Amino acid sequence: MNYDEKISRKSFMKAGAMLLATPMLSKINWEQKAASKIGLQLYTLRNELSKDLLGTLKKVSSIGYKEVELFGYNDGKFFGKTPKEFKTILGDLGLDPVSGHYGAGVENKKAIGSLSNNWQQAIDDAAEIGQKYAVCAYLTEGERKTIDQYKSYVDLFNKSGEVAKKAGLQFGYHNHDFEFKKIDGQLPYDLIASTDPNLVKLELDLYWIVKAGMDPVDLFKKYPGRFPLWHVKDMDKGDQSFAEVGTGSIDFKKIFAARKTAGLTHFFVEQDVAKRPPLEAIEISFQNVTKMKV
Repeated sequence: MNYDEKISRKSFMKAGAMLLATPMLSKINWEQKAASKIGLQLYTLRNELSKDLLGTLKKVSSIGYKEVELFGYNDGKFFGKTPKEFKTILGDLGLDPVSGHYGAGVENKKAIGSLSNNWQQAIDDAAEIGQKYAVCAYLTEGERKTIDQYKSYVDLFNKSGEVAKKAGLQFGYHNHDFEFKKIDGQLPYDLIASTDPNLVKLELDLYWIVKAGMDPVDLFKKYPGRFPLWHVKDMDKGDQSFAEVGTGSIDFKKIFAARKTAGLTHFFVEQDVAKRPPLEAIEISFQNVTKMKV
């Protein structure tokens, strides 16, 4: 065997070894990429944040979360900080504020920075801090008593979406279970989904949709591409209370398998109520979501 033949054989063997290793490398990279995209809805840590904002956010970052969804915006402030101040805090910790939650403000007129009260300022501040989404988080009991109220939200949500779109953001609506209880023979969620799909996306809370007795995948098929955001939270196998992701009864493997149909781009771990210290709970959820390779 001459020198050139030796080089050729050596190159062939090296290429073959790399080819055999490719599946494993791809798997490792995929897992790392998945872990880097796990987000957290900060509402889970509302008590901790009110006591120690910076210390709590440092712990969120150290666990491994890279994206966060904000809540509690009011009158130009995020947790008492200006958009510029809070953007700096998050940036220093490597946390990307992908989305934020806001109230409809139909009943609570005092909330400055809701859909019904100075929405333009809320959107401008969301754009300054770097959000991509602005989401209506909740309808109070007084805001959802009649089907006519829901009909009025079609217009309100479309208009809110127009304001968001002009600033480069996407508006969305986050569900609970009450939207899936019929009023006068109509399903409120269908009215919400009748909004302009370009102006209004849907953030699906997986716990609440399952609690309502619905299959998330069926909803994805009914409204394909409308669900770029998810709340990933689990349900206790016994009393159906909130549980750390991966410890309860929700079949996340099945749901994530339909992510393309849904149009998923970001998801956030959330646990409305934790039976253990919330920081411990979100760490368990993070570890389990990472193991899911979603």
